Amino acid sequence: MAPTLLACALLMTLLTGFAPDMGSALCMGAAMALCLPAPLYARLERRILHDGWQRYPLMALAVLLPLGLFGYGTARWTHLHAGLGWDVTVNIYVIVVLMATVLLENRLTSIIGATIGLWGGASMLGGSVAAFGLLAVGGAIGLVIAVGQSRQAASQSLAHSEREREQRRAEQLLHEYEQTGQGWFWETDRLGKITYVSERIAALLGKSAAELEGRPFTSLFLLNSAGQQSERTLVFHLNTRSSFQDLNVRAAAEAVGTLDDEDGDGRWWSISGRPVLDQFNNFMGFRGSGTDLTEKRRSQQHVTQLARFDSLTKLANRFQMAEWLEKILTTPRIEMRACAVFLLDLDRFKQVNDTMGHPAGDALLKQVAERLGGTVGDRGRVGRLGGDEFQVVLHGAQQREGLAHLARRIIENLSQPYSIDGARVTIGASIGIALCPDDGNTSEALIRNADLALYAAKGNGRGRHHFYNEDLHADARERQQLEEDLRDAIAGGALELHYQPQVRTTSERITGFEALLRWKHPVHGYMSPARFVPVAEETGLVAQIGEWALRTACRDLAAWPEDVRVAVNVSPLQFANPALPAIVTNAIAAAGINPTRLELEITESVFLGEDKSTESMFAALKGIGVRLALDDFGTGYSSLGYLKKAPFDKIKIDQSFVRGATVPGSRNGAIIASIVSLAEALGMETTAEGVETLDELDLVRVLGCSHVQGYIYERPISFEAASAKLSESLVAVAQGPRSARAPRQTMLRKVMLDHGSHVYYGTIRNISQSGAMIEGLWNVPAGTVFGVHLAEDYLMMATARWSKEDRMGVEFAQALELDHTGAVLFASARQRRDRSDQALLRRVG
Repeated sequence: MAPTLLACALLMTLLTGFAPDMGSALCMGAAMALCLPAPLYARLERRILHDGWQRYPLMALAVLLPLGLFGYGTARWTHLHAGLGWDVTVNIYVIVVLMATVLLENRLTSIIGATIGLWGGASMLGGSVAAFGLLAVGGAIGLVIAVGQSRQAASQSLAHSEREREQRRAEQLLHEYEQTGQGWFWETDRLGKITYVSERIAALLGKSAAELEGRPFTSLFLLNSAGQQSERTLVFHLNTRSSFQDLNVRAAAEAVGTLDDEDGDGRWWSISGRPVLDQFNNFMGFRGSGTDLTEKRRSQQHVTQLARFDSLTKLANRFQMAEWLEKILTTPRIEMRACAVFLLDLDRFKQVNDTMGHPAGDALLKQVAERLGGTVGDRGRVGRLGGDEFQVVLHGAQQREGLAHLARRIIENLSQPYSIDGARVTIGASIGIALCPDDGNTSEALIRNADLALYAAKGNGRGRHHFYNEDLHADARERQQLEEDLRDAIAGGALELHYQPQVRTTSERITGFEALLRWKHPVHGYMSPARFVPVAEETGLVAQIGEWALRTACRDLAAWPEDVRVAVNVSPLQFANPALPAIVTNAIAAAGINPTRLELEITESVFLGEDKSTESMFAALKGIGVRLALDDFGTGYSSLGYLKKAPFDKIKIDQSFVRGATVPGSRNGAIIASIVSLAEALGMETTAEGVETLDELDLVRVLGCSHVQGYIYERPISFEAASAKLSESLVAVAQGPRSARAPRQTMLRKVMLDHGSHVYYGTIRNISQSGAMIEGLWNVPAGTVFGVHLAEDYLMMATARWSKEDRMGVEFAQALELDHTGAVLFASARQRRDRSDQALLRRVG
């Protein structure tokens, strides 16, 4: 302001030609001097609050006083020199006010103060009271208006600052939102070309935002309908200029470069957008946002994987297999509904799980799944239902011969040895088969019937397949009833223990008994253990039965002589129970017997794991003082390595080696001799099981077996009978046939018999190489000769040896042939001649 005042003073001097007097010059100089410290005034003002009262004295010092002095000095100058006109002075005042207004910007109060000061200074020289009054009224009005406008300006400024702060906050939040990768923004012009895209998404696409600008927005995506969840596509919305929300699109591979994820499904986005209109409702383009769906889709796929696939074997799970089977059975075309269902159950898997642990069981299931999938191949779909149960569904019409062949291949492949943690493990498989439409038209019926067939396969000895037939329903009901009756028998104490003597071969004295489980059914009488023990194993009752048998055997043993022992079978499930030593100890203590009189018979299956728990269990049992016997030696699936560590006192030779050992050419005798030599080298006793004939007894005695157990001495007898026998004498007497008769094959075969001029019809009930039992002819005299028509053009002469009511036993004039399985072969003379000719040709060739 000081240069402005100086310029105005010089301008007045030039225009009028008169210099100011000393007083006027001093006043104007003082005004200029007061304006010079303006920077100091500014710093003082910044230190004072905007609405503080201190700002008003500062304004009087910096604005009002300098302009008041300048107005007084110029007025005095004009008054003293008559040549100066007020017209020049007033114009100078106007210039000064305008310059003050410009320099003070929007400071309305200061501008009014400058105006009042300038004109007030001029009015002080000869001014009237009316002039001062008008100036005061005008100043007051100006100040009131200034204060009002100042407050309004302050309010507007505050609102503007708040809007700017909110805008900055919004921009910052959006920027941070983009930087976190949770979402991105885009904008297009009216032609659908990109005008803005978030920098992060541009970098993700391998481009810069500037490079993407001007490209069609649709070029960023694959616009095929695959993966679309809505019928309205992105192109549809862009063409119709309609808003869209959460539209799933896949990034275009050619625009992405290395954007594909590890699963090869690419990157997916969810985009939303709305049209942008100007104030005249003219379409200006689209504006919207997007989020990355890749991880979400991957998670959904993982959830789907868990929901539809078995997490361990990666096969289809129960839900997916049921879904696929239902899809086949509900096909509109009836002829396309044909299929076959296999249900598989692994044999002896539970023993592996119990002895080796669940991790080994899981590893075994993985290998089973690989073999099963490789065997079935493209013929069908394979799934795991849970545990050790698997399912195979074959779509299309199937021949039973082909299904049987596939089932045999599956069983054969799954029965090959496995390597689990360095141990060699062998299991088996049983298969039940049901066909649609023969065995049912619904998934429930097919699964139920295949399950019944599976039970039949397991009941027939495991390791085989079985097709469903209607008789299985009756078998299932019978098995269910048998399970209920067995539970009642356990609860009611209806189970019994029978004892079979074990006799020393050198002295023929009884050294002990084997406790054998018996059950007298209230309806069916005594039932074979082979019939109800598998039911007990499947239902988990075998452990309860085993503990009962152990306690009962010890209690009965207490009533016998001190030099008599009792042998009790221990199942693999019992052996895997850490509480077994405590159970044995309690049974011995309750009976008050010497621990050495108790012998625990254990099968080879307990060595599947060969881990520390097995060794610890053996050590604990030997610590009690009981004897250990290895049962069914040679029929299991373990190696001989365990004999180096397992502290057995006896090896029991399975009856399968004894049976047929006396037949010329049999190798069983050599096997028995080897086992005896091995046992003697290890300091163990041997017991030959299942000896039934005198020649078998002589053989095992010659081969060096220390003990014999079998019908040749005694069948299993009750506790009372065993006690009575021991009270008489410990000497056992061998009684039985000299040799075993030929193995017989049960059958139901219609045959025709010739006797003289008479023809009779009968039914063969069982047959062997040397004879048969025929039913249908009453009271036939012994020695009667018949011609038996076994097959077309196959007549065999036979002599009746015995007859009872409508049954008779006949002896063939010559032995029958056997097939490769050992079964009697029925073939005509022509067929036999053909085979002989073929064999001769092979020898000649």
